[in-house]
Amino acid sequence: MPSILRLAAGILAIAISLSTPAQSSDRELWQALKSGEYIAMMRHALAPGTGDPGHFRLGDCTTQRNLNDAGRQQAIAIGRAFQANGIAQARVRTSQWCRCRETATLLGAGEPEDLPLLNSFFQNRGEGDAQTRQTKEWLLAQPAGNPLVLVTHQVNITALTGVYPASGEVVVFRLTADGTVDVIGTILISH
Repeated sequence: MPSILRLAAGILAIAISLSTPAQSSDRELWQALKSGEYIAMMRHALAPGTGDPGHFRLGDCTTQRNLNDAGRQQAIAIGRAFQANGIAQARVRTSQWCRCRETATLLGAGEPEDLPLLNSFFQNRGEGDAQTRQTKEWLLAQPAGNPLVLVTHQVNITALTGVYPASGEVVVFRLTADGTVDVIGTILISH
């Protein structure tokens, strides 16, 4: 009986290792981002709660869930990590939600530009597939070269990459010519 259990445990270990993509080291992830061939897609920094209030209005931060002090500190720490790893300037695109805009600004890696494709579809999940497809098309049209940092929401990141990121977590990936998402790992900077 013990040999059957060892065999089952061995098969389970192999199955898990085959189903889990290898995580590159942080150094390799930063190098990939610095090359401009891979994309940094990050969830906004810490903002207590889930979703947004029922009276949410785009452009009115008083109606939204926003970064707290810990979230601001986290965004600054992430920006410092970008700089410490040789990425002082990047093309920064952000959701129009205030917590994403503030995160993008506090990174200090470049002037953030709004990209509505990065807006959350948490409240309108029926739009998720189309928005994710449009995001892929936009990404495929972007030139390689300067690092690209996208600040968005968990639901958008998960739909595109399959990764469920923590607040402030950076998913490092590239799109192949056929639109396949190739995730090589994640970076999580504690504040």
